[in-house]
Amino acid sequence: MFGLFSKERRLAGARKKTLNKLAQSPERWAAMDKLREEGSLESLLTLCRRLSITSSKLVEDQQEKEWVVDSLVAKGELALPAVRAYLDEAEGLAYPLRILEGIARGPEVLEIVDKILAGEPPGYTRDPGRKLDVINFLAESERISDAEATPRVLPYLADFDENVRYAAVTAVGLRPTPDAAGPLVTALLRPEEESRRLKLRIGEVLAEANLDLAGRKDEVAALFDDVLGDYRLHRDRLVRKNK
Repeated sequence: MFGLFSKERRLAGARKKTLNKLAQSPERWAAMDKLREEGSLESLLTLCRRLSITSSKLVEDQQEKEWVVDSLVAKGELALPAVRAYLDEAEGLAYPLRILEGIARGPEVLEIVDKILAGEPPGYTRDPGRKLDVINFLAESERISDAEATPRVLPYLADFDENVRYAAVTAVGLRPTPDAAGPLVTALLRPEEESRRLKLRIGEVLAEANLDLAGRKDEVAALFDDVLGDYRLHRDRLVRKNK
């Protein structure tokens, strides 16, 4: 019994030290390693929570976070419950989504991503950081196909936050599908859209992806005297004038 109490006290101390941004880095390393070896849900969740803490020495802080990512990926599916729990609470998703990419199968990744998206719908939010992280993940994930990623991103072309809209356009540009043309043109022509840089980005994506404007090419052409001055139409597609 006393051995169990002693072990729990040591683990409690390791959890506290892991999350103490004022602790010396060697002390945190030792504490994190103890949690990794013990491997319980609570210990692995504490390692995840280390990703939310920023210590004063940025180089050491980055090294520790990369170690956490690598250690949890090495745990494989044993780490998945902790990663799932952390994704529900984390303000920033970039690190835990990297871990998810390393340990989960494609269907599991989509299930978890869909849960995140359901909690971060297009519209106003005080902090769009979670939206940005999951959109960027969808833009680059090797576990998810273009046909799976792009439809999940398209609704964010109408998000309240300009940076989210821009990230969504960029994600579509990295993973273009034929059915993305309509939503992109709709976003380009939105009367309330005031962002010139966003309209330019949409123009770039439409041209680079060679997307068919067919039904709305005349509306797009109306922008040639203003924001899309570097473009012209060619066979129902948007192309740069020097091509």
